[in-house]
Amino acid sequence: MNIFKSMAVRFFLVLSSLIPFVLPAYAQQAAAPSKVIYHIDDAQEQALKGLRNIRNHLDVSPTTQIIVVTHGNGVDMLLDGAKDKKNDVEYAPLVAALKSRGVRFEVCEITLKNRGLKKDEFILDADFTPSGVVRIADLQFKDHYAYIKP
Repeated sequence: MNIFKSMAVRFFLVLSSLIPFVLPAYAQQAAAPSKVIYHIDDAQEQALKGLRNIRNHLDVSPTTQIIVVTHGNGVDMLLDGAKDKKNDVEYAPLVAALKSRGVRFEVCEITLKNRGLKKDEFILDADFTPSGVVRIADLQFKDHYAYIKP
């Protein structure tokens, strides 16, 4: 029985000696804002729902860093004059309101090339990325962003 007590005491001492190293790292991680990618690849199915999700997300967690990555038919939400056909709601004012809260909106340049679109066809709030898919992968793997596809 003494051997188990001795091992338990040693184990406790080792664990308690790690606290000064673990707590600061945990506190720093807990204090950092969360980071989220919203992935839009179909404007008609996802854009309005995604914009509402992002607004609600920021209402509850205003320090969250959000990047919206669009590619394929998802880039249509950032075209100048684009609107939700079902509800007749224009996207640009909703995008501008979220942009003013720190949200980035990125358009895939491969999609531009494949669809024959030009950058000047997009609203001013749109930024561009060489590849939407690569951008999503890098944000998830390298920068530890959470992934949401509305």
